[in-house]
Amino acid sequence: MLAIQGLNQFYSGSHILWDVNLQVPEGSCTCLMGRNGMGKTTLLKCIMGLLPIASGGMSYGLGPEATDLSKVAADRRARLGIAYVPQGREIFSQLTVEENLRVGFGARRGPAIRQIPEHIFEWFPVLKKMLRRRGGDLSGGQQQQLAIGRAMVLDPKLLILDEPAEGIQPNIVAEIGDIIMRLNREAKLTVLLVEQKLPFARRVASEFRIIDKGRIVGGGQIGALTDDLVHQHLTV
Repeated sequence: MLAIQGLNQFYSGSHILWDVNLQVPEGSCTCLMGRNGMGKTTLLKCIMGLLPIASGGMSYGLGPEATDLSKVAADRRARLGIAYVPQGREIFSQLTVEENLRVGFGARRGPAIRQIPEHIFEWFPVLKKMLRRRGGDLSGGQQQQLAIGRAMVLDPKLLILDEPAEGIQPNIVAEIGDIIMRLNREAKLTVLLVEQKLPFARRVASEFRIIDKGRIVGGGQIGALTDDLVHQHLTV
């Protein structure tokens, strides 16, 4: 679904990403893991075209129909079926829930729509009850559901999430995990997420990749995430 080959990225003269190779298989829920400052968010922003890459390639799709993402402008990547929920959610706090959801209409893949698809409210019933409420008045967990719901309006094939459990009450973290698993398994959505909460990652993800000092240093099925790997690359 997503293949990154030999990607290098610099920021203010510093070499941030070093020859990154990353595969996100179709239908997987792949968790990108690493300590703070290792390049996780930078890599996601490169995938979305929000940061330039110095060298390397990124292909999206399968077989001969795969698209070279490095040649696609950032504002066109959503139309390819890639949705991005950034760290901190970045909803529009002064807009209502309904208005936040409608923001995605213009970048939606496929035919134009005028109404929010009903399946959005099947996945996120709390949003239907709060359509007239401003985004800034929602709880952290509700805002995260709104951010994911807004991304799903795009009708994506690949959903990219940057720390979806950050800043959310522990009892709501499990609910966010349930939503991600349902989208992955029932909606057949390929998911790439950054997450540092090990229990959350082990529960939600099917695959993992570890990034350390800008390099991918490990990966595989989530069951292969051993305590030794955690101690070596993830513990502070």
